[in-house]
Amino acid sequence: MNKKEVLEIRKQFTPANCAITRICGCYVDHEKNKKMESRDAFLSLPEEEAFKYFDIFKKTMSGTMGRNMLNMEFPLDAEMPGGTQEFLMKLRNSKLEDDMLLEEFYDKVIESYIYEENYYIVLIHAMYDIPGKSSDNIEMFDASDNVYEYLLCSICPVSLSKPGLCYNAEDNRIQDRIRDWIVDVPDKGFLFPAFTDRNMDIHGVLYYTKKSEDLQEEFIDHVLGAKMPMSADTQKETFQMLIEDTLGEDGDYETVRNIHETLNELIEEHKEEPEPLALDKTDVKKIFEKSGVPNEKMETFEENFEETAGEKASLLAANIAETRKFNIETPDVVIKVNPERMDLVETRIIDGRQCLVIAVDDHIEVNGVNVRTVKAPGSITVAGNEETEDIEQ
Repeated sequence: MNKKEVLEIRKQFTPANCAITRICGCYVDHEKNKKMESRDAFLSLPEEEAFKYFDIFKKTMSGTMGRNMLNMEFPLDAEMPGGTQEFLMKLRNSKLEDDMLLEEFYDKVIESYIYEENYYIVLIHAMYDIPGKSSDNIEMFDASDNVYEYLLCSICPVSLSKPGLCYNAEDNRIQDRIRDWIVDVPDKGFLFPAFTDRNMDIHGVLYYTKKSEDLQEEFIDHVLGAKMPMSADTQKETFQMLIEDTLGEDGDYETVRNIHETLNELIEEHKEEPEPLALDKTDVKKIFEKSGVPNEKMETFEENFEETAGEKASLLAANIAETRKFNIETPDVVIKVNPERMDLVETRIIDGRQCLVIAVDDHIEVNGVNVRTVKAPGSITVAGNEETEDIEQ
């Protein structure tokens, strides 16, 4: 799924576009006991309650593609009799009216989902009549040929509200506030089947995680059985290792800076594309070569890539690039640079020491205080390796 397809499903979570037929829930305590279960026709819910559920469903399909929302495919054995995908198909086809299937689903989640406090499992069934589109991409709601039938699961932490005082309007006094168990925004969730090319894709699932570094492999394996991609954090670490392994001890600031500049240029070129920019072994190799990595270093690139990432691995550019910050660190100094102005920093050998040289074209602030700069054109500030900071004309 891409951003446009996710947004198309999100648009259904409003009263005007609602395609939800049934909603089921299971409240689980910190000891993994089922404390409450519910089954309702969604349209029978009170309006205010339905609006709050809409917010939960929208959150389950939010964030960054490839970081918070991950496309996953089912291996062949998951689609065989007894497989996880086959079970999810049965659950969807039951329209959430089979109590035994629901109990089995809840048990699967409770057994594998890792959370030490209370949480609420919300599961909905929906039927979306996919509108056709004209040649100029305008939706034609009276030209629908397909119905997208799907499940959306949201797992929400439930926590006790903070103690405090409140105003009692009835008695006109301040009193101790009653503490309630509050359903929070989703931590995990999934959409099944996937909605790919504006149609149902029973071979895929869209997985949601609030924290990109916490995918919960056991939950994915036990409940979904889908192939788990590298997390966004793992992709970033893999790319950093690939740079270090390729450059070796001869890696210099300019080359690393060039790699990140080339990567950010690619992201800028593809920012209007609905699909996230994915980079395979060949793409990363071209980035390194364009950034000035010496030919002798590139001789072992393919071997390094396969060992570090995997032969057929793909890295999302948004996960491995630093588009909002560019940090330069020494044991005693941290410099934060606007990624668009990395050209302001360069390295030089001054008095036999390697130094970082930062061009100062405007003012300097120290802890929020403006300080005087050298009143000479082209003045630069030099940050030494460890101790000194010089000013050169």
